[in-house]
Amino acid sequence: MIRTILLFLLISTQGYAQSRIPPERAGNTDWFQKAGWGVFVHYLHKVQCAGQRITTMDGDSTDWNKCVNEFDTEKFAEQIKSTGAAYVIFTMQQRTRHLIAPNKTYDKITGYKPGEACSKRDLVEDLYTSLHKRGIKLMLYWTGDGPRDDEKAAKAMGYTEKVSTQYVQHWADVVAEYGERYKGKVAGWWVDGCYDYIGYNKEKWAIMAKALRAGNSKRIIALNNPKMTSSNSSTPDDDYTTGEQNKFGEVPLSRWRDGVQWHILSYLGNDWCSPGLRYNPGFMADYIRKCNLAGGVVTMDVCLFRDGTIETSHLETLRGINRRLKAL
Repeated sequence: MIRTILLFLLISTQGYAQSRIPPERAGNTDWFQKAGWGVFVHYLHKVQCAGQRITTMDGDSTDWNKCVNEFDTEKFAEQIKSTGAAYVIFTMQQRTRHLIAPNKTYDKITGYKPGEACSKRDLVEDLYTSLHKRGIKLMLYWTGDGPRDDEKAAKAMGYTEKVSTQYVQHWADVVAEYGERYKGKVAGWWVDGCYDYIGYNKEKWAIMAKALRAGNSKRIIALNNPKMTSSNSSTPDDDYTTGEQNKFGEVPLSRWRDGVQWHILSYLGNDWCSPGLRYNPGFMADYIRKCNLAGGVVTMDVCLFRDGTIETSHLETLRGINRRLKAL
């Protein structure tokens, strides 16, 4: 009896309890929990288009539209299918002006012409088409701090050293346009940069959360304001934990962490969106199995090249993980 009480107290103090998700969103994360594990990829101007990273594959142009047009969604989706991953989280933007799909709201607010910041190609639509016919769900990566590194966009939207309510509302209007366009095609958002130290609070999280669910009330979201010490929930508006960690190792005690779906995100390579290999298939399969048995979800960041090819060692590791999980 005493051991039972002590265990209950331990679980409670570590944030493990029953779901706090409101009734209108109850069950929205069920598919995510059943999926068990998936893949995260960075596809960004600074990663695949410009700079010295291997992921550019010596592309012949730093033009964003040409870069996005080179991405082969069929090749990418077929590789993901071969790994057994149930979902993909794909980046739309990070701090620069460049996005992977057209957005009239963004162009109007910032003054950029179509194609100058947002790609002319709707890569999200093409990704959905290729992934959906293979039974793979599409989630997207967004940011709370928006294009803060782009002087023109940041100024037009009202960014200073911190995010104002006006800035958050403008950026929320941009993502709401995407949400209304894609509706059920986008199953969830993983949202970075929602930090309290840059000005986010309950009011601003709520503004962003409402926009993220535009067009699909069942879309699951998580806003990142990380402690980086555990896979905790960051904001009151989360459906699942962002779970950003620098290593895989933490195992949940239950499905629920801080009242939302437990989830962890870390990287297979030497760093985010980088080559190298820190974990072998045996370790990761065993780790995922332990997390899944407790009701948790695991997402692995892998290295992605400009044309949509997953780095070979990462691809083979994912395939090896899948084989071992099926054999357990």
